Amino acid sequence: MKIPKHLSVFFQSESTLRTIQLCAGAVAIGLIFWQLQFSTNAICCGDFDGYYHIKWSQLLWQSLRNHTFPPPFTWLPLTTLDARNYVDHHLLFHFFQIPFTWSGNLRLGAKISATIFASVAVFTCYWLLVRYRIRYALVWLLALLACSAPFLYRMNMAKAPPFAIIYLIVAIHLLFRKKYWPLIPLAFVFALTYDMFVLLILATILWTVVIGWTERRFEWRPLVWVLAGSVAGLILNPYFPRNLHLLYEHLKIKLTPSDFSTSVGKEWYPYDSWEFLGNSIVACVAMVIGYISFDPADRKRSTHSLFFLLFSTALMIMTMRWKRIAEYWPPFAVIFAAFSLQPWLVGTRSAFTQLSSDMLDELQPFLDRPGGATASETELRQLWRTIGVAVVAVVLAVALFINIRVTMKDIASSDPDSFYKAGAGWLQKNVPANDLVFNTDWDDFPRLFYYDPTHRYITGLDPTYLYDRDPALSKLYDRITLGKEEDPGPLIRDRFGARYVFSDNSHDDFFDNARASGWFDIVYEDKDCTIMHIRDQKTEPPPEDSESDQGGDEESNDNRNP
Repeated sequence: MKIPKHLSVFFQSESTLRTIQLCAGAVAIGLIFWQLQFSTNAICCGDFDGYYHIKWSQLLWQSLRNHTFPPPFTWLPLTTLDARNYVDHHLLFHFFQIPFTWSGNLRLGAKISATIFASVAVFTCYWLLVRYRIRYALVWLLALLACSAPFLYRMNMAKAPPFAIIYLIVAIHLLFRKKYWPLIPLAFVFALTYDMFVLLILATILWTVVIGWTERRFEWRPLVWVLAGSVAGLILNPYFPRNLHLLYEHLKIKLTPSDFSTSVGKEWYPYDSWEFLGNSIVACVAMVIGYISFDPADRKRSTHSLFFLLFSTALMIMTMRWKRIAEYWPPFAVIFAAFSLQPWLVGTRSAFTQLSSDMLDELQPFLDRPGGATASETELRQLWRTIGVAVVAVVLAVALFINIRVTMKDIASSDPDSFYKAGAGWLQKNVPANDLVFNTDWDDFPRLFYYDPTHRYITGLDPTYLYDRDPALSKLYDRITLGKEEDPGPLIRDRFGARYVFSDNSHDDFFDNARASGWFDIVYEDKDCTIMHIRDQKTEPPPEDSESDQGGDEESNDNRNP
């Protein structure tokens, strides 16, 4: 069957091919993130922050409908996030999540929103490559998806980082097009969405350096516009000026070359060297390829690749210090390699361009041949290039397959959606509303807040919030939960004002002290958690545990009543 001429021309046009590439990429990205996200029935992944975000989005929507925006945050009264000082530093992200709360199924809404946001973030990276006509775009798409297992894992969290990538890609495109004024609203929206807007400021500073080196002039406009938009986002904020203090807290605690003043989330600690290399081998190889391919002598055509060299290098250094940058560095490492290799792939640069002019003059008789390369030689070069690209694509496909398998396994091993649900339900039914509950882990708060918003808790979202409010109380909290206080009951009751303790079942030292102290009754217990009540009066401690009562599920019924 002969294809009509107008259809043949249509399918051969560059715009059509780019559209097909983008559509194919969008489908592939969406399917991969959907498969990863639904490897677990819980709100993904690892930490429980996604439960807080989607629940708070629901409460924001309810406050808007009731004309009480912003709603008071009453759940962490002993921290700097108490009702008076609370700051929502993910404000617009929570607004973006609101439509996914309307069905009433918050778990499913969070998972669908996380899939969409992550897919759009990776798609914008791919779009940038297609938009700037980077050759072999589909191969680079494989590299983006295969760049790092931690990248895939962390992008599936129902959190704000995908928007940071989206905003950065849009900003980079504006910088490359030298359309600077739209950076003002972009920076404004970024500052209201997520406090990683500092990466946009970093990118703009690096662009100013790049323009200074390539064009030998000081380009002040993008830096001024980004700073103006960021300042506007901080000031035209319902939480101003408290948001400035919170931003200062974050920078003071997290941006330190030494150990943190208090324990923080694992994402703020560094990878060890082999873990870093093994988890992100494709990103590491991309950086090496980018460094080798980059030609600093080609000043006029190196603007884009020089920017990505500086930006990806800065992100790589930050990733070595903080694991949480793992959702930013790997895709930009791949983009850096793509832009650096582009001159080689299109044939505008070859190994001979690296030689001095004197050497080129001596070699000219051997390089010049009448008629240039023959058709057969050109075909042979094209064949070898095609074979090389195919080999690279196969290697990347294997790496992607391995990363998907590893990530799916990691996601599937996370705690199920029912984790803490029964224990939180018991609290809601049996403990007076608004009572303060002593939670033995700060990172348990999001699930407790999600399943039982009727009570208040000691610490949550970040341990620095308790530390910044009261360092002495924070250190006492650490001593109690680590089992260093042998008689914790009166301290929890008098210093923290709590009569109930909620804990997972891994705090053995704390449990040993609590049982031996004579102050605690176990009032609820399951395979996930234990709830204890502090008595009014101390009783004689129970006898030493015998072999018959070691198991947590074999406690006597007498110890389950307050």
